[in-house]
Amino acid sequence: MFHLAHATVLGWSPVTRFLLAAAGPLPYSTAEYPAGAVTVPDHGPWPHGAPASETPGPAAAPDLPGPAPTGNGTLTLLVIEDEPSGVVPVPAQLDAVGEPVRIRTARNLTEAERLLSADVDCILLDLALGGPGGRQAGAELETLRRVLRLAPSHAVLVLTAESDAERGAEAVRVGAQDYLFREELDGRALGRAIRYAVERKRADVAQRQLTESRLRGQENSRLERGLLPKPLLEGSPLRFAARYRPGRSRALLGGDFYDTVRTPDGTVHVMIGDVCGHGPDEAALGVLLRIAWRSLTFAGLCGDQLLCTLQKVLENERPNDEIFATLCTVDIAPDGRRAGLCLAGHPAPLVVREAQLPRLLPFEDCGPALGVLPNARWPRRQVELGGAWSLMMYTDGLIEGHVGGGTQRLGQDGMVEMIARLREQGLRGEELLDAAIAEVRALNGGELTDDVAVLLLDRGRR
Repeated sequence: MFHLAHATVLGWSPVTRFLLAAAGPLPYSTAEYPAGAVTVPDHGPWPHGAPASETPGPAAAPDLPGPAPTGNGTLTLLVIEDEPSGVVPVPAQLDAVGEPVRIRTARNLTEAERLLSADVDCILLDLALGGPGGRQAGAELETLRRVLRLAPSHAVLVLTAESDAERGAEAVRVGAQDYLFREELDGRALGRAIRYAVERKRADVAQRQLTESRLRGQENSRLERGLLPKPLLEGSPLRFAARYRPGRSRALLGGDFYDTVRTPDGTVHVMIGDVCGHGPDEAALGVLLRIAWRSLTFAGLCGDQLLCTLQKVLENERPNDEIFATLCTVDIAPDGRRAGLCLAGHPAPLVVREAQLPRLLPFEDCGPALGVLPNARWPRRQVELGGAWSLMMYTDGLIEGHVGGGTQRLGQDGMVEMIARLREQGLRGEELLDAAIAEVRALNGGELTDDVAVLLLDRGRR
């Protein structure tokens, strides 16, 4: 066991002797952290014993562990001081709750870095004047800044004279959790200050992490919102509605993608697709394919030629050869009565013609998904729409939800029946899409795990 008499023999400073005496017999041997255990350059008392060029201090925070949770157990205090003069009263008890306090001392930042570990709860930095000429103005605060860079996750207390309260307040503004007067220091006050500083630092770190997370979330939301499609249908009589629900939690964008544009000849082109998976990489690839589709469409490509080019884009941009994408494209003639359909491994659209029940468009000539076969082809099929119609395009997230608690899935047939029933209730447009997604979620027993994209084009009677 270590007692106050040993401190004088080992050369500990007055502040250290005060803390050691206050703590009483320590729960570890002096062999654990003796005064000379750490070898440092012989620069004299820190920090003014060496030129700035020789002891620049850490330029950035090293990869050091943060403090471990303390609760009401033993606290560990790292004292950084350079043998200040003065007599400090020795209290009978150091910790406010009667627990022992482990004390480590360091005389410079090199030694402090060696002693700083995960079980250190708090750092006590002495700002007292030292040496015959004292320290230069502002040197103490620069020392504090260096300590904060060294231990950004640890609570820091500073010790100053009662006559220099402004220096202590400035230290708090720089980043210390609190300051203590040397003349009023006693064990209970120091114990309370340590625990307060530790909890305040934890709260500060938690608040900063929460703020950073919120800012990142807002930034990601703005980015994802900017990447969502903006339909270009100016001059078209068609009514457009869409709903999009990514499978990722708190995301705005998933692996599903869609778009619709009207070219100068009056043709309305509409597309919906699905990159396998629903993480951020798949979302980025989906955005790339959507933008490529829009650019190629405005360049005059359509059908098989467009899909062959999109496959080349996918093959060059995907992170590995296992990534593929399904796609459905429809180009609606300027008169709105007929359309060309191309399917690349994607579910067929649903059409509701005037005075008819919903039905799926033909899918017998469906080609493979993009990225599966190197030399695949995608035939374009002509379909008649009629005078008044509704065309619904969707991704598999809408039809692969479960029905009840079993393994049965909704499927395309179940979706057709659901849409027919909702239309009988008079639902159209956005109300129809909202009701369809809500019913699919209810049948699934909760949130869907896959991305869901659904869009609807309506043409009234002419």
